[in-house]
Amino acid sequence: MPCKFTIIMKTLDKVLLEIARLAIYEDLVGKKLIDKQKYIEQFPELAQKQAVFVTLNKVDGKRESLRGCIGSILPVRPLIDDVIYNAKAAAFNDPRFPPLSPDEFDDIKIEISLLSIPQPVSYNNVEELKQIIKPFKHGVILKLGDRQATFLPQVWEQIPGFDLFFEHLCQKAGLPGNCLAYHPEIYIYEVKKIEE
Repeated sequence: MPCKFTIIMKTLDKVLLEIARLAIYEDLVGKKLIDKQKYIEQFPELAQKQAVFVTLNKVDGKRESLRGCIGSILPVRPLIDDVIYNAKAAAFNDPRFPPLSPDEFDDIKIEISLLSIPQPVSYNNVEELKQIIKPFKHGVILKLGDRQATFLPQVWEQIPGFDLFFEHLCQKAGLPGNCLAYHPEIYIYEVKKIEE
């Protein structure tokens, strides 16, 4: 009787999630586990520059709550390095949360957002901006003076209204909630979201 076996083909999406989880686990156990060269040989795309955000959500029954989110806006390093760096930063260096503990590791769900290159938006007033920004599709970067903040497109799910979305984005940048009145620079981008 012929031997039956199944070959499980790994996709790039699955490998990115695996790398992010291993990166966090490496720091928890204090041991190097990621063979970057081996991954790049299988998936050459990992060597190309790409900006990513890594979001960690803590799962408690059916509820999920944010546990960390750190990312890069511009592609400054290879994809594999950006995933590793931002996964560790989201787990251990998000100033809103204490560092992830070993006990929490199995309760986190990882989400990776691959960002397109941000594009500047030319607008004359808020009404014009409302016509350009597509909720749920566009991530937004807001910049005024030396202050800057971004919201991924996923944030529209929590703050679906344009006015409230921008009020929170202004505040995240450390600006008054009505900062659109000062005509900040606006950039938009899209993401490919991968999640466990």
